[in-house]
Amino acid sequence: MRATCWMGKTDVRVQNVPDPKILNQHDIIVRVTATAICGSDLHLYGGFMPTMESGDILGHEFMGEVVDTGRNVKKVKKGDRVVVPFPIACGACFSCQRRMYSLCENSNPNAGIAEAMLGHSISGVFGYSHMLGGFAGGQAEYVRVPFADVGPLVIPEGVTDEQALFLSDILPTGYMGAEMCDIEPGDTVAVWGAGPVGIFAMKSAYLLGAERVIAIDRFPYRLQLAAEKVGAVPINYEESDVAEVLKDMTGGQGPDKCIDAVGLEAHTHGVSYAYDRMKQAVMAETDRPIVLREAIRACRNGGTVSVIGVYGGFIDKFPMGSVMNRSLTIKAGQCHVHRYMQPLLERIQKGEIDPTMVITHRMNLDQAAEGYRMFSDKLDNCEKVVLRPN
Repeated sequence: MRATCWMGKTDVRVQNVPDPKILNQHDIIVRVTATAICGSDLHLYGGFMPTMESGDILGHEFMGEVVDTGRNVKKVKKGDRVVVPFPIACGACFSCQRRMYSLCENSNPNAGIAEAMLGHSISGVFGYSHMLGGFAGGQAEYVRVPFADVGPLVIPEGVTDEQALFLSDILPTGYMGAEMCDIEPGDTVAVWGAGPVGIFAMKSAYLLGAERVIAIDRFPYRLQLAAEKVGAVPINYEESDVAEVLKDMTGGQGPDKCIDAVGLEAHTHGVSYAYDRMKQAVMAETDRPIVLREAIRACRNGGTVSVIGVYGGFIDKFPMGSVMNRSLTIKAGQCHVHRYMQPLLERIQKGEIDPTMVITHRMNLDQAAEGYRMFSDKLDNCEKVVLRPN
C-alpha cells in the first residue's frame, strides 16, 4: 500500500509499504477514505519530537471503511464507516474507566520510554513516535486499529466524511480546551492560535456560554476565518501589544479564561523569541513556551488557563510566581477523544457546528509532502489539508 512516511526533519515521502494485518483478535483493518495533516504533525515534521525513526508512517486524523475484523470484535463490522480517535485506549484500565482515555495504561507498548521522559506513560497514539507506541498512522491506504470495540465510532448516513473526519482529534481537542475553562455566562475567553484547533476552541467557547471570544494570531487569513466563521474578535500580535489590548478590552482585568492552542513552536518577535530559539538550539529547553507565558500573565486574577497546544518536554522561565500569587488555575491534557465523539457528532447533525469550515486544501495522498510544506510554511492561506488516499 501507499503511505506517508517520516524520513527525517522536514522530509516526508509517500512510499510503498507492507499492508497492515490483524495482530490481535480485537483489531480491525480500516481502508482509509479521508485523513488530514494536523498541526501537531508539524512538530514531527520539524524534528521537535524525539523517538521518530526513518520510515515511520504518519497520521492520527483518519476515517474509513472497515474491511477486516478480528474474531473478538463485536461493535463494528465489515462495511461500517468509522472515524478513529487518535489516542488508543483499552477501555478497561483505571484511566479508561474514568473516561481519561488519552491516559490509557495498557495501549503503549513502549511505556518505559514515556516514563523516562514524562514521569508516567500516556496512551499509545497513531503515527506519533515510538515513545507513544510506534503505531503506524493513518496517512495511508490502510491502517490497523487496536481495541476496535473501544475507539472507532460508526458514522451514520447523512454525515459526510469531511464532517466526521475531525472527530478523530481537532474538534474534540478544541471542545475540551473550552470545557476545561469552566466557562460561565458573561465570560471573556482569549484563544492564542487561530489554527484549526484554536478555531474549534473558539466555537466551543461560544457553544458553552462565553459572551466574547478573542482570537490572537499573526496571519490575517486565520484571523479573518476566526472573525467570519466564529465571531471572534481578532488581535494581530505583530501589530498590537496583546497584553495592553486585552486589558483595554476587559476594563483592566484581563480575560476570564485563556486557551493556549499553540504549544511548543510558538512564535513572537523581539528578545523573548530569540532567547527561546537559542535555548532550543543548544538543547537547554525542548519547547518554546511563549504563548503559555503570555496567557498566564494576561489572565485575570483567579482565572483559568487551559493548555491544549502540544508540549513535548521541558520549558524555561515558567512564571510560577504569577500562577501562585494570583490564584490561577491551569488545566491541560491530550484530549480524551472517545468521551466527546458521540456528543459532538450530535451537534454536527443538529447544525450547531460545521467542522468543514477549516478545510482550505483537498489533495491526493501522493501530494502529502506538498501538503506538509504548504501547511508548515503557511502558503496559499493554508488552514487545513485533507488527503484522500483513493
